[in-house]
Amino acid sequence: MTGWGNWNMEYTHLGRTGLMVSRLCLGTMAFGNSASAEESFRIMDEALDLGINFFDSADNYGKATNNEGITEKILGRWFRQGGGRRQKVVLTTKVHEEMHDPNDGPNSPGGLSAYKVRRHLRASMERLGTDHVELYFMHHIDRNCSWEEMWDVFEQLYRDGLIDYVGTSNFPAWAFTMGQERANQRHFFGIAAEEHIYNLLTRQAEQEVLPAARKQGIGIMTWSPLAGGRLTRVFYEKLCARAEAGSLSAADTALFALLRQYHEFCQDLGVTPENVGLAWLLHQPAVTCPIVGASEVGQLTSSLKALECKLTPEALAQLDSIFPKTGEAPEAYAW
Repeated sequence: MTGWGNWNMEYTHLGRTGLMVSRLCLGTMAFGNSASAEESFRIMDEALDLGINFFDSADNYGKATNNEGITEKILGRWFRQGGGRRQKVVLTTKVHEEMHDPNDGPNSPGGLSAYKVRRHLRASMERLGTDHVELYFMHHIDRNCSWEEMWDVFEQLYRDGLIDYVGTSNFPAWAFTMGQERANQRHFFGIAAEEHIYNLLTRQAEQEVLPAARKQGIGIMTWSPLAGGRLTRVFYEKLCARAEAGSLSAADTALFALLRQYHEFCQDLGVTPENVGLAWLLHQPAVTCPIVGASEVGQLTSSLKALECKLTPEALAQLDSIFPKTGEAPEAYAW
């Protein structure tokens, strides 16, 4: 499919849903932190021009001061400019974290009670300037809250037209599998997506999270696709400088040796390490999209080149030799 701008954006279904989303998702955590509101507006406008229709947010993003929903407020101001901005965006936000609302009282700490979910969605929609959210995430697991309670409230939000889909984030495989089974018993669609950390340096999700999600038709959205910046050229150059100065710790020395192999691989390929890291994720069958954060427009634009990077089976095997697979459970650690 062709994007709205000069790039040929790729789209795919979000898990087993009929919803089509861009293969790159715009992460908004920087909005209100490292990106000003004005730059955030430019980033979002550029995202639409590039064909990115999937924006990921959370109620506690932009928490420069006191979890005031800063990022959601910036998104809301951008939507209110009109021009079809809200209609073009598949929007996510999340619930669980403490928002320091004095009215929450003892219910202020993180959690997923029906009381909290309903109140916090209402507050998120007010900040976002919208009457619905396409994908509403449980930001973290709440071991004190039953699936019966959580499905009661999320099903009602769905029936009321306030959300289209439900997602989980940072959930272990056993937890979202249990949740999906409870949804099946209630004849409810259940979980559309799991947002999880996954990158070349952090591959634990391959043991159980990815196989479980793939089996159940749950889309995987990956956060920290560049391992918190460790897979970038800037980070590697800083390590090189420290290595020359003899100031690397034992752990950093091991990481430096690993990243040196990676950067030599990228150099031979003629592709930036940032785009190889994103392209590798796009080649993983269970992954719907990596979430790409940006604090300036140029960072977003350069990320689009990852779509052009087609890794051969030989290249993927070489990356596996540099960053070994964890393998699927139980064979990864037992017979």
